[in-house]
Amino acid sequence: MIELSPQDFVFVLTGAGISAESGIPTFRDEGGLWRKYRFEEVASPAAWQRDPQLVWEFYSMRRRVAAAAKPNPGHFALAALERRLGDRLYLCTQNVDNLHEQAGSIRVVHMHGELFKSRCDTCEETPFADPRTYDPPSELPGCHCGGRIRPHICWFGEVPFCMDEIYQALGLCTVFIAIGTSGVVEPAASFVAHVRRRAHTRTIYVGPQPPANAPAFTQSFQGTAAALLPNLFGRDE
Repeated sequence: MIELSPQDFVFVLTGAGISAESGIPTFRDEGGLWRKYRFEEVASPAAWQRDPQLVWEFYSMRRRVAAAAKPNPGHFALAALERRLGDRLYLCTQNVDNLHEQAGSIRVVHMHGELFKSRCDTCEETPFADPRTYDPPSELPGCHCGGRIRPHICWFGEVPFCMDEIYQALGLCTVFIAIGTSGVVEPAASFVAHVRRRAHTRTIYVGPQPPANAPAFTQSFQGTAAALLPNLFGRDE
């Protein structure tokens, strides 16, 4: 059990593992061939410039898969923790699905974007919920500015979202918990090393397999998020 005091500020990082428990293929699974293309070849600015129709086809497929998934007990446990801790919990996810929100989490930071949103590739208009959810558009959607509408996703070679805010939260946290992450994808893989510079910060990993950065964690719980999280957090003292 993870005991939390009323003074603790908890930073939770979730990765593909917690979504995989709900039936969404993991990042590494998606790195395999898809219609003879590697993941990187349909999820990068170069891919968008080369063949935007193919990119939309790929992300429409991902949307169909994600739309069929439902949150698991791990998602619900984190939503309950948010209700308990309020703004003392910072939930940052590498996942682009909306399973945390479906489970009731309100303050979710999607550092890699949101699968069910789109935005213009040219202007600074706010990303929007996209009704073209499941089927690739027959014609590429356009923006009023003349740009093209693309998925609101951080692609290979792009800077993740909200990084200033994320590092501010990392600087405040006294408990860092990574859940279902590979410990490979940067910059998220380095978050635990960032917080370990402070001796008073606890670093905890939850997942069925040790991540690539396992030595950076001071405590580990081996098992699925769905099985472990509902009973993992003690009450405030």
